[in-house]
Formats: sequence, C-alpha cells, structure tokens
Amino acid sequence: MSAISAAEKVDGFTRKSVRKAQKQKRSLGSSQFRNLSHLVELSPLPQLKDAPRTEQQDLFCQKLQQCCMLFDFVESVTDLKSKEIKRATLNELVDFVSTNRGVLVEAAYPEITAMISTNIFRTLPPSDNPDFDPEEDEPTLEASWPHIQLVYEFFLRFLESPDFQPSIAKRYIDQKFVLQLLELFDSEDPRERDFLKTVLHRIYGKFLGLRAFIRKQINNTFLRFIYETEHFNGVAELLEILGSIINGFALPLKAEHKQFLMKVLIPMHTVKGLALFHAQLAYCVVQFLEKDPTLTEPVIRGLLKFWPKTCSQKEVMFLGEIEEILDVIEPTQFKKIQEPLFKQIAKCVSNPHFQVAERALYFWNNEYILSLIEENIDKILPIMFGSLYRISKEHWNPTIVVLVYNVLKALMEMNSTLFDELTASYKAERQRDKKKEQEREELWRKLDKLRVKEASGMLNNTHSLQNAHNSNTSAK
Repeated sequence: MSAISAAEKVDGFTRKSVRKAQKQKRSLGSSQFRNLSHLVELSPLPQLKDAPRTEQQDLFCQKLQQCCMLFDFVESVTDLKSKEIKRATLNELVDFVSTNRGVLVEAAYPEITAMISTNIFRTLPPSDNPDFDPEEDEPTLEASWPHIQLVYEFFLRFLESPDFQPSIAKRYIDQKFVLQLLELFDSEDPRERDFLKTVLHRIYGKFLGLRAFIRKQINNTFLRFIYETEHFNGVAELLEILGSIINGFALPLKAEHKQFLMKVLIPMHTVKGLALFHAQLAYCVVQFLEKDPTLTEPVIRGLLKFWPKTCSQKEVMFLGEIEEILDVIEPTQFKKIQEPLFKQIAKCVSNPHFQVAERALYFWNNEYILSLIEENIDKILPIMFGSLYRISKEHWNPTIVVLVYNVLKALMEMNSTLFDELTASYKAERQRDKKKEQEREELWRKLDKLRVKEASGMLNNTHSLQNAHNSNTSAK
C-alpha cells in the first residue's frame, strides 16, 4: 500500500477515515421529526379482521389516525412499544387494503391521504457532507425507514386497488400534493426514491388532469438542475418515469414535447454528474427518435455541439449514446448527419486515451452501422481514412492498432478502388509534407548560418574599431 501524503490527512485522520465517520453520523440523521413533544403512548387497537363488518370502516379510520403519530428514530431506544404498535398497524393496513374489497369508501380518502402526507412529506435536510459524491460516498439513509417504507407500500396498494376512484382521490391528490412528492425525489436514500418513482408513475397513469402539470414540474426541476444547482438526487428516477411517458406519446408529437427534448434533455448532457443518469437519459432520447425520426438530425447536431472536450469518461458515454441512436436511425436521416458525425468519430479514433479510441472503433462491430457506412462509403471513407492510416502507424496502444487494421480491412473490402486512391493520395500528401518539412529545416539551417556569419562580421568590426582606437591612443 502506498504511503498517504500529508496533504491527504485531516487532523490526524485520512480523508477516508473522516468520510467513514461522517457516514456513520449521517446514517443516524433524519428529517422526519419536527417539534415532537408530549408524545402520547400508543395503545393497540383491535384487529381489523376480528371486528364486525359494520365496525371495520370506523376501526380502519382509527388506525389511520393512529399512524399519524410520528416518532424520533434518532433516539433508537425511546418509545419502543409505541413504535412497534405503529409498525404492526401499518403492516395490518397494507394487508387490509391489499386483500379486501369495498374498504376504500369516500369517507376514507381524506384519512388515507392525511396519514400518508403526515408521514412522508417533510423538509429534506442539507447533506452533512458538502462534498458528497454519489459515486463514492454512502448516502444518508432515512432513520425512520421502518415506518416510512410501510407508508409507501400502503400508498401503492391504495393507488393500485381495484376500488380506487380517481374522481374522489383528485380532491386530495392535487397539484400541491404532486409538488411535495417531487421535492422528495431529492432524498439521498435510494430506497425512498425507488418507491417515489413507482408512486408518481401510478399517479400519472390514473390522474389524467395532472399529467401536463407533472411533465411541466419535471421540466422545471431539470432546468434548475442544469442551470442553477447541478445537484438533484432523483434525476435518474425522474428520467425512468419520463422514458415510460415518452413511450406513450401520441403522434404527431406536440411542439411541447419536441421543445422538452431539445431544450432540456440535450443540454442535460453537459452536467458534471452525467454518469449517474446517462443510461436513463439516452433511453429517453432514443424513445423520442423512435417516435419521430425527423428529430434525429437536430439531436445529433445538439450532441456534437455539447461534445466533451476534456473528459474522456463523458466521451465514452457520448459514443455509446450515438451508437444507440444509429441503431434506430433511418438511412435518409443518416445521410443528413454523416459528415459532421464521422468528423467527430475520426477525432475520437485519434484520441490518445485508448478507451475513447476503442469505443469509437467498436462502431465497426455493429452490423447495421456497418451497412450504413457501406451504403455511404464514398462520403465516409475520405473523412476517416487519414486518421485511421496515421494511428495504424503511430498509436501507442497495440490493441488500438489491431482494431484499426481490422477497420481499414473492412473499409477496403467495401470499396477497394477508392481505398487505393486514398492510399496513394495520402502517401503523396505525406511525401509533400516531408518535402516541405525538409525545405523548412533547410531554410532554418541557412538562416542560422547567416545569423552566425552576421554575428561573426559584427564581432570582427568591433575588434577592428577597438584596435583602431587603441592605435590612436598609442600615437597620442
């Protein structure tokens, strides 16, 4: 193990040790509890299954009200009896809604939404680690998860119940409710975000009047993320929901949807945390192109505009997304973008970072892309040839050289005549370049000689003048 430098130490701890201590501290934190005082100890209510049918509805509402009591999970040893009663009651409510019909009467809706809102809606705390890196650091886990998880499960059973009536529920699950749900997507706890993703998707499916509002608010969330905060934990989950929504768009696509693609999804490729959600983002983009192939040209030009200049990891991701797009592209659309696209691919092939070059060369392993290249070989080969030929002679990585030889062989088989012409032309150009370089070097040598000669002449003149001066002085 290499020695840890002094710069990596903080008050006697390595940064890793400090981060571990922060994680342990954060895992105990919770945003769930506020102003909890004068807690009343819960008493178990009768089981719903044992109650007479006529009393079940009242008992159901009583249990919902009982579950509105919040507990402090930071102090893990307090209120143990009441916490267990609430946990058991939530489990019972989940089972009751899942297995019984006719329990979701109109009077129960306000009680249900009040219980859900009380338990899950809260202000999320700022991260205890301002340098939190989702790829390296452990997230802050919600301390009250033993209760919140059951509330989310109950919420889902409620939404998925055959008895669920959106016409009644829309009085309580409204725009304000949706906004509070969207704010929770910034939770660091991935378990909560996963539940939220499913819940919001169900709401989108059942509440037609909220669909446009949900899309608009996701749009606003993304714009703030791109241009203001550059931090939002739930981007991947929201994109997963959008992937399903885009798949259901009717044709022709509305201008609103096209604008979302070009003004939000494409600029989202510029954020620094792209690796955390790129797979979902690329899926959404491809879904749009499968719906409307005419969007292919502006999308690819948009990606080329935002192509990363200094981050090899992002370049590899961009190349992967381009391949996904080319997998579904129509030949007519390919012709429109082949020139700028393959100019960029040629640059990637020449990239000294071998992973970027390797990812670009893998395009030639894709049969459909290979067929598109073959159909347009007269345009593509002249763009690619110089880069391929040069790195076949100069690249430092032997794996890349082997891949390049395979690509050159494939291109030669597509059009040997053009290949030979380009080879001859390239060699002639190289000869001209070498000749120019030799002439340039010869010119510099002549200039150096002339400079030395002039310097020598000036030195001789100086000596002559000095000697003449000395002679005059002696004569006097």
